[in-house]
Order: sequence, then C-alpha cells, then structure tokens
Amino acid sequence: DPCDYRRQLLAGTRQAAVLELAAEKSGWGQPLPAGRARGLAVVASYGSIVAQVVEISQRDGAPHVHRVVCAVDCGIAIDPHNIAAQMESGVAYGLSAALWGEITVAGGAVEQQNFHQYRVLRMNEMPKVETYVVPSTEPPGGIGECAVPPIAPAIANALFALSGKRIRALPIANHLQVAEDNKRHR
Repeated sequence: DPCDYRRQLLAGTRQAAVLELAAEKSGWGQPLPAGRARGLAVVASYGSIVAQVVEISQRDGAPHVHRVVCAVDCGIAIDPHNIAAQMESGVAYGLSAALWGEITVAGGAVEQQNFHQYRVLRMNEMPKVETYVVPSTEPPGGIGECAVPPIAPAIANALFALSGKRIRALPIANHLQVAEDNKRHR
C-alpha cells in the first residue's frame, strides 16, 4: 500500500503527521466506486510540508480529478482561510501544468501565443479541494507555492493504481489517449 510504505519511510517526522491527516481525511483504504482510484504524494517545500491525496477516474482516456485532499504543516498557521485559498489556487495551477502544460519552440520562437494555444484547467474541471492544517508550533513556513509540487505525482500515482501505467514525464496528456485532442487546442 503506497500510504503504508510512506508511513514506514517517514515515521517520526513532520511529514508523517501531514501524511496521516491527508490519509484520514481522504478515506484512504476505504473502497471507491468502480473506475476510480486514489494517489498520494508528500512534499516539503518553502519551509512547509504538504500531503495530497487525489481521487480520479478517466473520461475518454483523460484523467478526471474529482477530489483533492490537502494536509499542510506550515508551522504556526497565521491565517487558516488564506492557507486554504493558497492550497486551492496551487492545485488549480498544478493541475494545469501537470495535465497539459507544455511550451513548444519552433524556429527559435515559442509557438503558444495565448490561452487558445496553451491549455489550462477550466472552471468545470476544478475538483473539490479540502484543506486541513496540522497544528504546529514550528516557525511559519511559506504557503504560496507549496501546493503545486505534489499534485503531479499524486495524479501519476492514482493513474498507476487505475490503469497500471506509469507516467514519468509531464505533461500527463502526452502519455495518454488525449494527446491528439490536446494538440487540437493549439
């Protein structure tokens, strides 16, 4: 089990408490509806620690992220509402980058001129994001970007659980059936 494996690796660390909270709040280990899977990742960045559990399915070969559970230890939590907002925006930005974010260069120039050629997450694609703050007495850490790094590996892990296929490079869309559809957006 990916969560148990990480529990063993992270035992006794701040990361373990964050992982445990994310696993608990996401229902890790509880059955999901057919065609859905969970994946998780834990990252330490900017003096904070974030664990994310994603719940996905696939639609027409593309991953559909239904839910993201974020647990964060950012030290003393100065403004929990701002922390939740930062986690939500980091998830949106990270999903766009992980799923479709690709800049191509031809003849020494970037081909994408604007969002009609650079795919980003649409409003109807935004998953439910739940944020839980680990009580901490550590000095405050950063909260601006720390939700971005774990989303791609969490999705890749969920895709592996769902399909048995490992994704080892971004954007994820280039490795799935949606690669041709993605190119039409350019």
